[in-house]
Amino acid sequence: MKVILTEDVKSLGKKGDIVNVNDGYARNFILKTNKGIEATAKNLNDLKLKKANDDKIAQEQYEAAVELGKRVEAGRIEVFIKTGEGGKAFGSVSSKEIASEVKNQMNLDVDKKKIQLKDAIKSLGTYEVPIKLHPKVTAKLKVIVTEEA
Repeated sequence: MKVILTEDVKSLGKKGDIVNVNDGYARNFILKTNKGIEATAKNLNDLKLKKANDDKIAQEQYEAAVELGKRVEAGRIEVFIKTGEGGKAFGSVSSKEIASEVKNQMNLDVDKKKIQLKDAIKSLGTYEVPIKLHPKVTAKLKVIVTEEA
């Protein structure tokens, strides 16, 4: 019996896969526990339409991430930190502060978790901070750290 899986089943397949299983296994386990549905013509067509819709949504998200990436790379933000004698910084600039400055200065919403800062910035200067907007899109934001007046 052919079955379309509605959720991942260990050692059988992932959600959306069409698998061939014994009739008893299908009736007594897969269909009974709602882990799959019978692969009828209607259900196969519904699966095809759902996959096409998912692909379209994924493409739209990718295009939006590319557009946001262009806007991020075109801009730059300036962050101020307190410094002592000799230009030694008090504290550091974290991804949370960078995300809030992007919101204030560039009017863009960037999640702080997407900012891939290896270590907090602890000195003055210009830095290129990678921001992962999508699994395939990473933009570099120019962050200028200056002394607070």
